[in-house]
Amino acid sequence: MKDQASGKVDQGIGKLKQAVGNAVGNDKLANEGVAQQTKGAIKETWGNTKDAAQSAVDTARAEHRNDAVNARDSIANGVEKAKNSLNQKIVEFQNSQEAKREAKLRSA
Repeated sequence: MKDQASGKVDQGIGKLKQAVGNAVGNDKLANEGVAQQTKGAIKETWGNTKDAAQSAVDTARAEHRNDAVNARDSIANGVEKAKNSLNQKIVEFQNSQEAKREAKLRSA
């Protein structure tokens, strides 16, 4: 933001110098004004470029963070699902073993 503000100031001062130079017939002052406008436009554009690049970096970081959160959640959900499935099979096995013991006791 600093570059954009400084660039706008340079452009404004440059336009003023150019106008005054044109009004009084001072080509050197008018040329300095155009040069300062150019310098200001370059500064402003450079500031815009830096802001756009930072925005892209921030977006990429946020997307990476979001992808990491989603991956962790997916893994955690998969682990929980696998645990629940195995625990269910263990309970079913224990119940079948209990039923076999009871059947054996009744037949004895």
